[in-house]
Amino acid sequence: MKASDIFESAGKPDLTPMIDVVFLMLVFFMVTTELVKQEADLGIQLPSQAPPTSTPELPSKHTIDILPDGTVLLNGGNLGEDPYGDLSGLTGMLAALKASADRLGKQTIVTIQADAYSPHYRSIDVLSACAKAKLKFVSFGQM
Repeated sequence: MKASDIFESAGKPDLTPMIDVVFLMLVFFMVTTELVKQEADLGIQLPSQAPPTSTPELPSKHTIDILPDGTVLLNGGNLGEDPYGDLSGLTGMLAALKASADRLGKQTIVTIQADAYSPHYRSIDVLSACAKAKLKFVSFGQM
């Protein structure tokens, strides 16, 4: 091979590897696009804009039960308070119920039902909790 042939071929780039890469990329994209499945129409009905449903009204009459061991129940549910401690949880719950009733323009009425064998100090604690919650309509009833 002559030296002039070497210098002349050095100016021309060899396109064979580049064409091989282009064909490999073309084959790769053709294979991968066939594997991707198109999304199927599932026929899902999306909900339209509907008017909001009315909120259920909270009862304005509440019952506080005092059991013989000193446990206090509000509307039949245990507040998880100690039978000998203060009733801060009851006070907070009554205040929240009164606030929601006031927003609706209703009176909050509380009936205290103490068992005949319940400790009397617990009735006083419940009355104090009602006073702290600023409840005005409090009465006693029978269990």
